Amino acid sequence: MRRQLDWPDRLLSAIDQALRAVAAEPNAAVPSPADSVPPATLSPEEERRSAALLRVNHAGELAAQALYSGQSLCARSAATREHLLAAAAEERDHLAWCAERLRELGGRPSLLAPLWYGGSFLVGVIAGARGDRASLGFVAETERQVEAHLRDHLARLPSADAKSAAILSRMAHDERHHGTTAKLAGGVEPPAPVRFAMACGGELLRRTALHL
Repeated sequence: MRRQLDWPDRLLSAIDQALRAVAAEPNAAVPSPADSVPPATLSPEEERRSAALLRVNHAGELAAQALYSGQSLCARSAATREHLLAAAAEERDHLAWCAERLRELGGRPSLLAPLWYGGSFLVGVIAGARGDRASLGFVAETERQVEAHLRDHLARLPSADAKSAAILSRMAHDERHHGTTAKLAGGVEPPAPVRFAMACGGELLRRTALHL
């Protein structure tokens, strides 16, 4: 069990996490699922396509960390904060896996990484301020949408890119688990306008990070 922090300490911790996520090299606590997959030869065009998709997912993992950090800052109960911090830790693993695969493909992260993090952190604070049940419901809906996006990207990856597919498949599994546990912890479904706004924000990130 983590030592419970007061609000100023939580804020300092959130700032530290933000700097590490945006400016530092990500490190995974769990080995990448791609490590056990034999390498395959990809054409230059296939490498570019895979790198673009991995860049989107790298940006998405930055956004997810920021969301959960912002939500944990406003969590009412220690249990909710622990749930959010545990999910954020898994998202850090995902971020590191995506960053490593991007390097292997000769790609680069999104140039708008600070924007994705800052904007998502603010959204997380707003979601967390609505109360724990609403915040957990926001997690569940976020993960539902992210899993659908990952399934779409799995279908769009070059068939020979088994390494990237292993990463995205594991991420989709983890996101489904995050969503299920958030519901079981008492999360309530966000109103339809909120779900629509979340979908629009996610689509904006995906379309922009694909190129920038």
